[in-house]
Amino acid sequence: MAQSGGIEQGFASSLTAVPTENLAVSGSFYVPVYSSVSMSQGRLRADFSVTLSIHNTSETKPLVLKRIAYFDTEGKLVESYLKAPIALRPFATIEVFIATSDVRGGTGANFVVDWAATGEIAEPAVEALMVGSVGPGHYAFISQGRPIRIVGNN
Repeated sequence: MAQSGGIEQGFASSLTAVPTENLAVSGSFYVPVYSSVSMSQGRLRADFSVTLSIHNTSETKPLVLKRIAYFDTEGKLVESYLKAPIALRPFATIEVFIATSDVRGGTGANFVVDWAATGEIAEPAVEALMVGSVGPGHYAFISQGRPIRIVGNN
């Protein structure tokens, strides 16, 4: 689940006013995450907590986040984390946390993050950290977001 009070309250010091100018630049990131992982030829399932981090890599410009959506293995929307667009301060970060006990996403869960800016800006960094334990072992791994780009013949 998201932080109690939501992103707007939990990360208020990372946020700034959404620019009133036209948002001329935009993009989307796809972030594969693993709230559960199949092990032992599919006979065991290990559950992991997930922390999605969205970093504004610009030193001078705010980054507008338009959508943070969490999807399950079947591609169904599990949760949407923004009620309205928010703006990250330069070099600021926000996070969405999914508890180990929240297995709604399954083995093929993912986030989609839509962002925008008023003009030229450094591309944001979006990644997820998974942490969990299996028996006596503790595991942590990162999944980097990939820009969603349309490919094929034009």
